[in-house]
Amino acid sequence: MGATVLVVNVNTSEAVTDVIRRSAEAAVSPTTRVVALTPRFGPASVESNYESYLSAVGVLDAVQNHPGPFDAVVHAGFGEVGREALQDVLDVPVVDITEAAAHTACLLGRTFGVVTSLDRTAPAIGDRLLLAGLAGRCSGVRSVDLPVLALEADPEVTAKAFVEQARRCVEEDGAEVVCLGCAGMSGVHEAVARALDVPVVDGVAAAARLAESLVGLGLSTSKVRSYAPPRAGDVRGWPLRAGSGGRSSGGVGG
Repeated sequence: MGATVLVVNVNTSEAVTDVIRRSAEAAVSPTTRVVALTPRFGPASVESNYESYLSAVGVLDAVQNHPGPFDAVVHAGFGEVGREALQDVLDVPVVDITEAAAHTACLLGRTFGVVTSLDRTAPAIGDRLLLAGLAGRCSGVRSVDLPVLALEADPEVTAKAFVEQARRCVEEDGAEVVCLGCAGMSGVHEAVARALDVPVVDGVAAAARLAESLVGLGLSTSKVRSYAPPRAGDVRGWPLRAGSGGRSSGGVGG
């Protein structure tokens, strides 16, 4: 029987979750089951530090209360916080789409560029790459200046904007690979790949495939130090309770 991979949207838009689900399903093996989750509370879109930290709690709640067993989790927020918290409370692999895209890009070229939605999100993406030790391979982060929820409004306009900025990544910044810095960009991925003669990495697809590979290899997060389970009783007045779904090794709400 194949693996079950949870792919968790960081915002509360069901439309975005559906795009993310389709992107992940297209990337994994036929025997792997993808379950896409939408947090029951949190920001409609994540475009600031404030919204990112709020979304991290909603993602934790969604994963810990998922009723069925699962073998891996994909944290589908590009440049967002929260992946480390999931690694603390779970004993299955957790893959963040930012790091998955960048690691994949590093296997394909010497440098990579990122094209994201809003310019204000670029520093957060840079911070995530720095924390992952990958910032030195990034030639730059460019934006199309479109809010997350507007990306699906006119797919043709969105694709054109991403192609334009991706071309600048290659021609002006020296990128050899382009990463799409927003979750669920399957349609845009195809447009950019057709227009440019460079590899184009969709973070959701890369993360889903990497998560599946980790399960197949029998590997998961080290619990020796950084991601050891949180001690029970450390959090007071926590309004949420973790459910029994998945394979949790502890948690803030248990």
